[in-house]
Amino acid sequence: MKSSIKSRIETLMVQVSEANYRYYVLDQPTISDEKYDLIFKELVELESSDPDLADPASPTQKVGGKALDKFSKYRHREPMLSLQNIYSPDELKDFYERWSGIIGTDFTVVGEPKFDGLAIELVYEKGLLTVASTRGDGETGENVTSNVKTIRSVPLKLRGDFPNLLEVRGEIIILKEDFEKINKERAKNNEPLFANPRNAAAGSIRQLDPKITAKRHLDLFCHSVGRVEGANYKTHWELGKLFSKWGLRTHSLKKELSSLSELQDFFSQVEQERDSLPYEIDGVVLKINEIKHQVELGFVARSPRWAVAYKFKAQEGITKLKEVKFQVGRTGVITPVAVLEPVWIGGVEVTSATLHNEIQIRSLGLKLGDTVVVKRAGDVIPNIQSVITAKRTGKEKTIHFPKRCPSCGEDVVSSDEEVAQRCLNMSCIGRLAETLKHFASKRAMNIEGLGDKWIEILLEKKLIHHFSSLYELTPEKLKTLERQGERSAQKLFEAIQKTKHNSLDRFIFGLGIRFVGERTAELLAIHFGELETFLMATKEELLQVEEVGEKVAEAILEFSLDKKNRKEVAQLLANGVCPQPLKAHGGTTLQGKTFVITGTLPSLSRDEAATLIRSHGGKVTGSVSKSTDYLVVGEEAGSKLVKARELGVKELSEVQLKALLS
Repeated sequence: MKSSIKSRIETLMVQVSEANYRYYVLDQPTISDEKYDLIFKELVELESSDPDLADPASPTQKVGGKALDKFSKYRHREPMLSLQNIYSPDELKDFYERWSGIIGTDFTVVGEPKFDGLAIELVYEKGLLTVASTRGDGETGENVTSNVKTIRSVPLKLRGDFPNLLEVRGEIIILKEDFEKINKERAKNNEPLFANPRNAAAGSIRQLDPKITAKRHLDLFCHSVGRVEGANYKTHWELGKLFSKWGLRTHSLKKELSSLSELQDFFSQVEQERDSLPYEIDGVVLKINEIKHQVELGFVARSPRWAVAYKFKAQEGITKLKEVKFQVGRTGVITPVAVLEPVWIGGVEVTSATLHNEIQIRSLGLKLGDTVVVKRAGDVIPNIQSVITAKRTGKEKTIHFPKRCPSCGEDVVSSDEEVAQRCLNMSCIGRLAETLKHFASKRAMNIEGLGDKWIEILLEKKLIHHFSSLYELTPEKLKTLERQGERSAQKLFEAIQKTKHNSLDRFIFGLGIRFVGERTAELLAIHFGELETFLMATKEELLQVEEVGEKVAEAILEFSLDKKNRKEVAQLLANGVCPQPLKAHGGTTLQGKTFVITGTLPSLSRDEAATLIRSHGGKVTGSVSKSTDYLVVGEEAGSKLVKARELGVKELSEVQLKALLS
């Protein structure tokens, strides 16, 4: 019995490790998340049933072990050096010419992104991860092995023909999306917010309890080595290929470069892509490719001569906080906005910054008149990173969050479920302005010519008071506005009338229901078909819609059950607005049929299969129920297949689905 359990554990370990390798290193996942979770759970249960059978290299180590009292010190075999920074094409040229003057012109350079994360060293002995440590002072760092083991992209055992000793250097990062989630959770719990993803990654790795680290969704990219015993490679590029063979994750955004102009072009390319990346980078790293040239160039002080960090333009600036204004959004959320003394950051003049909510103001310890560090990334609204308390004069004043709405004067309310404070007055002029702007926007009802300025003027002149009153405007009323002649008034009137027969998804999105974006609005419109059916839907019916969860369903019900909202929708219909059902542009072959998709299909992704079904009139939901007509089944199908068979739901392969369509 024990031998069979041991054999099963070994099989599951191989399956989970292989899945991690294909997902993180090759970026070619071969099993579904559901299947992964099932085999991982089985492995945890089997190891728990007999701890003697647990392997130190088991992937289950990634859920986190016992908490530590403190971190022990670890001395690096080879120093972890920092890089020299440069900031301009002229400095790059100087650096390149120094290389050429020492090693000649017969060399290439590898360009890689410079991650804004936490430097780490992984030590593998005979293929097993024995130590993971921070950089520390370069000579001695902290042993954070138990925490690094929780990172899914870090293999606990190397693959293939690995060296006897391998010291891998890399960068631990956290995705922007996960960073936002962590800060929202910390704000909800009245905890200080992390200033940036790098701080979040560093703070997560230095948790004494690995279970906390495991929840932070950290990632790691490998980029270089310390000491290596038992591996042969002549270039840095070859080393990167060996990393992949050994199961270590590297970044695909790297390139071999052979001239000064190619180096500058690579820098410019990465800088353009910077804001679209899911994680923070602050420049590129340029390394001499040939190992013999690296040895020839050697080191200076605490930096290698053969590598340099080419940093992006500063995205931070220092300025003063003049005042804080409070704005009301279309959902009633009161948002503080910092008014700053103008400062140039990354070539853009910044005069304001977001402050998110009252908890962020408190966690920053922010006061009016403070000197602050402001960060700007691309087109994202700048935000205040920190306060320079050393520059305080004593004249700074406490910031008080309003108890009443700054727009209508109604009481501001908050709940235990969210950090935000809200104005609940549906007629609040502040809310109304933002709501109408959203309703008329290009992605919603798309009323051409009705920009934000005109909406503000129409509200000021009391010509509109909600969505429905837009359709009560006449050319005569519009002509009373300044700079609106007969022709322009008629044109705007016609643009408004034109939107009366917009598609149902545009109308639902335009209503501004919390958590309902364009994609969700489209799925709702397809699923329910008619506006009245959507408004009358129960929570159970809403949860049958693909991508609609508890929070979204509750927000829709909150909107649809509100008497004022129902009255407003009725008035819209009375004024001639008639949202049109979304037409199945591929035909109506699947009209009235409900599908669920599970597993990996041979040639279609799940999204592509769902789009195909919807284009022929079918509905796609996220869970199997009695109302499901077909389950489209791919490889590695999970629990949905089991439930479908229990309920007698008909199964289709991808080939059978396509045959059904034709």
